[in-house]
Amino acid sequence: MRSPTALEPTDKPAIARRPLSIVGTDTDAGKTVVSTAIAAYWARYREASSVSLFKPFQSGEGDIERYGEIFGDAIETVNSVYLRDPLAPPVAATNEGVEIDLGKAWRDLQSIADRKSHAIVEWLGGLGSPVTWELTVADLVRDWRMSAILVAPVRLGSISQVVACAALAREAKVNLVGIVLNCVEPTDAVTCEQLMPVGAIEQLTHLPVLGCVPFLEDARDRDRLVTVAADLDIAAIERVGALSS
Repeated sequence: MRSPTALEPTDKPAIARRPLSIVGTDTDAGKTVVSTAIAAYWARYREASSVSLFKPFQSGEGDIERYGEIFGDAIETVNSVYLRDPLAPPVAATNEGVEIDLGKAWRDLQSIADRKSHAIVEWLGGLGSPVTWELTVADLVRDWRMSAILVAPVRLGSISQVVACAALAREAKVNLVGIVLNCVEPTDAVTCEQLMPVGAIEQLTHLPVLGCVPFLEDARDRDRLVTVAADLDIAAIERVGALSS
């Protein structure tokens, strides 16, 4: 039986409009690049005051610090649970002698959804990564009723990971609506297509590929991040965020 802590508190109103979830095939797939690129695009072409980047759980230094380096105070950035060790959250929490506070993450999500029309939740690890000993990222994305985009690295072996994540999403009843490919090293277009052929990925997963992020020498360059996001199917991405429910 699933832990009841995965569910929304019964004394809280349901969120009508949920932020967009960014999930990955694994660690270092490129979730932060995709999340910050979309946020940079929104900050420039929408109202910066309407944008939020939410990292509900973080183990070790990384994403929330990167948000600050890129955006400073230009947009809201939020982290609910910060653990010292760069390990799976339940392991890191055990090392610190603390518990993962799902309730705080849920309350922060509610607050963001109430205040921000352009919000992104960047999850940790991969879709199957544990958040607690009972619950994975997939469990929380489903139980908190968010739609998600899957980020996959362009490298040998990633097709298998994408297919496995798509299968997990179907099994867990996660509303996975598209895939973004991310070049984790300098890759020309021909090599990219050979490593991650779009047509084959779409056929195998029954999901659309929403674009491919090129390798970025400086992933902190906001202008470059805006350009990267503009080359994605940003209209489809915005529909996902608006319609998550």
